[in-house]
Amino acid sequence: MQQDHRPLVVLVVGMAGTGKTTLVHRMQHYAMEQNKRAYFMNLDPAVADVPYNANIDIRDTVNYKEVMKQYRLGPNGAIMTALNLFATKFHQAISILEKKENLEWIVVDTPGQIEVFTWSASGQIIGETFAATWPTVLLFVADTTRCASPQTFMSTMLYSSSIMLKQQIPLLLAFNKTDVVSSDAVVLWMKDPDALADAVNSNSGDGNYAGSLVQSLSLFTHGFYESLPVASVSAASGRGMEALEQALEAAKLQYLSDRLPEFKKQEKRRNEERAAASEKMLFAYQRDRVDD
Repeated sequence: MQQDHRPLVVLVVGMAGTGKTTLVHRMQHYAMEQNKRAYFMNLDPAVADVPYNANIDIRDTVNYKEVMKQYRLGPNGAIMTALNLFATKFHQAISILEKKENLEWIVVDTPGQIEVFTWSASGQIIGETFAATWPTVLLFVADTTRCASPQTFMSTMLYSSSIMLKQQIPLLLAFNKTDVVSSDAVVLWMKDPDALADAVNSNSGDGNYAGSLVQSLSLFTHGFYESLPVASVSAASGRGMEALEQALEAAKLQYLSDRLPEFKKQEKRRNEERAAASEKMLFAYQRDRVDD
């Protein structure tokens, strides 16, 4: 495959408390160390402080507290509304990025309330716009300390898989906080359902129902999530960043081989539909003139 020199868009998503924003900070530090040209975007309007240098910050465009006050919304509703307002001007952000030369990464830090981005219309628009413009990957950040529980592990597998299905973008799973707990067990569970079953059986706190449910879900869904690419990292110490970079490059190749042809087909179909609609309008116009 011919090498693609366009930047890779990394949409960083994850549950609150997984260290998502800390990982974005670490990625900026790593990019500077490696002389990698990277651009960073913050899409969380409610965050008080951003630990990294955000080149584009939603807070410069939308005032979260004013949105909450003006529309009489709660915290989550205000975040979603702020993201909707930003999405109406997102073409301006794309224009800025298109003018940047020799970029290698465009890293996007999404709101801590994961569903606000992954399940909203504005999040879908932003994701599709990126994916239609540059190679794009979802970086799903998981807390390894929480995933040490088979129940939480299975919930993480289901949630990350559902996001990939909805967004239709390659997904890379990053097990964070490996400086606290090793990710060896959870990575093994992804590849070997028997190992997960043994962990469920040895965990007396799971209970019969919960344990049976985890094993049943594993049997039905293992074939889907076992092929998800994985990187084990520590945002705190920087361990695993080289492996994360390699995994991101592999995800970029997956986009080019799998998703890009599909995007081209969709674009061709849309162009044909627009051409057919224009031809229909022209025919109607000419017919009306003849009737006159």
